[in-house]
Amino acid sequence: MNTIIHPLKPASRSTRSSEATSSHKTNVAARKPHYDCQELADGLRVTVYVPGVEASGVEITTRGPDLLVTARKSHFVRVNFEALNLEGVQRDYELSLRLGRGLDYTALQAEIADGILTLTLPKKQPAAFAARESLAYVA
Repeated sequence: MNTIIHPLKPASRSTRSSEATSSHKTNVAARKPHYDCQELADGLRVTVYVPGVEASGVEITTRGPDLLVTARKSHFVRVNFEALNLEGVQRDYELSLRLGRGLDYTALQAEIADGILTLTLPKKQPAAFAARESLAYVA
C-alpha cells in the first residue's frame, strides 16, 4: 500500500479531526445559482435566480473587476426538532463573476422580486468623451 503525503500538509489525526469538526459546524457548502448576462447599450444587466432569498439576505461585493454575490436563505427550525431533509434545499448561493474594468461598480443598482435578483451596471464613460462633456458644460 502506498501513502502519498503532501509535503506542506503533514498528515496527522488531529488535523483530520479538526477539519471534520470545522466542516461539520459550518453550513452545507453554498451552491452556484443560475444566472443570465445581457449587454445593454449603456451597461450590463445580470439576472441571478435565487429562489427563497429575501432582500435582507443578499450581499453584493466588488473587488476590482470581480462581482461577488452571496444570497442567504432564511433558515428555520421546527418546534419539535424533527428532521426536514432540507439540507440541500436550504443551501445558500454564492456567485463570482469577472465582468471587467469597463463597468462603473459604484453606480450598481440591484433589485430582488420573487427570487430573481437583477443587477444593473452602467458602463464607464471613456476619458476623452467625459472630458469633452465637461468642456461643453463650461462653455
